[in-house]
Amino acid sequence: MAADIRAVEAAAGAPRSMARGRAILLASSLTLTGLLVAACTTGDVFALKPAVDVGTETASLPVIDVAPQPQPQMAAAMAEPVPMASAAQPAPMMGAVAEPVLSLPEYEPAPAIADVAPAEAAPEAVPQTVALAPARGLETLVPSNPQMVAYPHPENPAMPKVAPPRVPAVMPADEVQCRSDLKALGVQYRDLPPINDGAACGIDYPVRVSAIGSVQMKPAATVTCAMAASFAAWTKRELVPAARLRYFSGVKTIHQGSSYSCRKIAGTRTLSEHGKGNALDIMRIELNSGRDIDVKKPGLFAFRTRGFLNTVRADGCNYFNTVLGPGYNYDHRNHFHFDIKQRRNGYRACR
Repeated sequence: MAADIRAVEAAAGAPRSMARGRAILLASSLTLTGLLVAACTTGDVFALKPAVDVGTETASLPVIDVAPQPQPQMAAAMAEPVPMASAAQPAPMMGAVAEPVLSLPEYEPAPAIADVAPAEAAPEAVPQTVALAPARGLETLVPSNPQMVAYPHPENPAMPKVAPPRVPAVMPADEVQCRSDLKALGVQYRDLPPINDGAACGIDYPVRVSAIGSVQMKPAATVTCAMAASFAAWTKRELVPAARLRYFSGVKTIHQGSSYSCRKIAGTRTLSEHGKGNALDIMRIELNSGRDIDVKKPGLFAFRTRGFLNTVRADGCNYFNTVLGPGYNYDHRNHFHFDIKQRRNGYRACR
C-alpha cells in the first residue's frame, strides 16, 4: 500500500515541477517589465541614451533657424544637412531624445555662432543653416578698398618726382612779348619747363635756342628769353654783316661753350650769370666758306681776324651789359663772354 502511494506521487511530481518552473519564469518577466516601466517613467535613463562623441572634431550643438545670408563659400559648406547618429549607435528608448551631432573643421577653436532671428514670412522654405560671425577686428584688417592698407605702396621708378611749381601757370606779359620778338628775328626755339637748382640758380621761363635764321647754334643753348633775344639781334645785325664784309661769306654755325650752368664766378663767392640763364660763351665761328674763326688773341700779322674780332666785340656792348674776351684775363683767353646782368645806373662792362 505504501509502495503504491509513492508510485502515484512520483507520477504526479513531474507536472508539478514543470508548473512551478513556469510560474517562476512568469514572475521574473513581470519583475523585469516593472523595472523597465519604472525606469522609463522616472527619467533616469542616462545609461540608455545613445553615446555622443565630444572632442576637437565633433560637438553637440543645437540647430538654429537663420536667414540665408552667409558668404558664398561658407554657405555652401554650412548648407549640408546635419549628420545624425549612425546606425551603429543604439536606438533611443522611450522618453529619450537624441541630440544631433555637428561635424566641424579640424582646427580649434570652433567659430562662434551668431544669434540671428529667423526670417519672417518667407515665401519659400528657408533651409536650416548656421551662420558664422566674422572674427573680431576682421573688418579693419581687410578693408574693402585695397589702397587703404596700412603699409605704403612701392613707388614706380619710371615715374619722375615732380617738384612743386615755383612760377605762375600763366606766363607774364613781358615773356609773351619776348617770344613774339624771337619769332620776328627768325629764332628757332622751344620752351622748357622751369629750372630750379636751388635758392639762387634757375630759370622761370627758359627757352632752348637751336638756330637764328640760317645760322645754327651748336649745341643748342638754354637761356632766358631776354638773353636769347639780345643774342639773336647781335647775330643778325652785327656778326653776319661783319663776316660778309671781312670774309665775303655768311655765318654757318656758332659754337657755344656754355649757356645755363649753376656755378660761381671763378675765385669768388658771387653767382655767375650763367646760373641765371643770362649768359653765353662763344668759342668758335664757322663760316659758309668752311673757314673757322677761333675766338682767341690773333697773331701779329692776322690783320683781318683781329679786325673782325674787335668789331663784333665792340658792337656787342650795344646788346649786352657785359662783354669779356681775349686779353681781359686768362679765364677769357679763348672765348667771348656775353651777359645781360643788370647794374646800377645802367653800367656796362665791355673789356
